Amino acid sequence: MFEKMTETIDEFLTRSSADVEDALRTAAAAEILPRFRCLAEDDVDQKSGPHDLVTDADRLAEKRLTEALGAMLPGSVVVGEEAVHANPATYGALQGDAPVWIVDPVDGTRQFVHGDDGFCTLVALAHRGVVIASWTYAAARGQLATAVRGRGAFLDGEPLFAGPPAPGRDLVVATSHPDYTTDEQKHSLRVLWTDGIAPRPCGSAGLEYLAVARGELDAVAFSWEAAWDHAAGLLLVEEAGGTHLTRAGEPFRVTGGNALPFTAARDAATAARVAALLRTAP
Repeated sequence: MFEKMTETIDEFLTRSSADVEDALRTAAAAEILPRFRCLAEDDVDQKSGPHDLVTDADRLAEKRLTEALGAMLPGSVVVGEEAVHANPATYGALQGDAPVWIVDPVDGTRQFVHGDDGFCTLVALAHRGVVIASWTYAAARGQLATAVRGRGAFLDGEPLFAGPPAPGRDLVVATSHPDYTTDEQKHSLRVLWTDGIAPRPCGSAGLEYLAVARGELDAVAFSWEAAWDHAAGLLLVEEAGGTHLTRAGEPFRVTGGNALPFTAARDAATAARVAALLRTAP
C-alpha cells in the first residue's frame, strides 16, 4: 500500500508542484501581504499566552490553503496549525494512512505582527510519517524554497547545498526562543553555552531551517515538536545535504514521540556534535 501510494504522490508532484506554488503565492497575496504592516490592535489575538499570537492573516491563509491543497490531491487531509488549535484531535491525521498536508500559514507570527519581514508560509506533504515534499515561502522577501525527497532542495529554482562549516570557528546554533520555552526546556538547552558553540535565539523556524540549508547557519536546536513548524524545514535541510537527530541519536519523527531537544544541522558531523551535547543535559 505504501509503495503504491508513494508512486501516486510522486506522479502528483511531477504534475502539480507548480500548482502548489501557485496556491502558496495566491494565499499570501490575498490574505497575508495586504495585512503586513497594516494590522490594527484588534486584528491580533493571543492563543496560549502573550507571545503566542494569531491574526486574521493566519486564519484566512490557512483556510484558503486547506481548500486548495485538499482539492489538488483527492483523499488527502490537511493538518494546519490554526485548525489544530481549534480542534486538537485533527493532529491525529499524521498517524493515519491518508496523505497529509502540514500547513503553517504564517510561521513567525510575532515578526509579522511587528512589521518584520522574517516570516514565511510552510507547507509539507507527508505520508505515514515520511515527509515527501516541502515548500517554504517567504512572501515579503519574494523567496520560495522547495524540496522533494530524493530530488534535492532549491531556492528560487537554484540548487541548495549546505556543506560543512569552515573548520576552526564556533558553530552558530539557533535555539528555541526563551519566550517560548519552559524553565525545564531552557535548562536542557543550556548545555549549548559552551566552548566552540555560539547559540542565539531563533526567529521563524522555517527561515532558520532555510538558513541551515543555505549554509548560512550551522544548526538549530529546538525543544518542541509541532509538525507544522518542522516538517517542511527538516526535508529542506536533508535534501540540501544536512541531517537531523534527537538527543537520543535518532532522526526526528513528525508524528511525535521524540526525545527532546533535537537538532538539524548542515552536515552529519555538526548534527552529531550538537546532539551529543544535548544528551548531556540532565
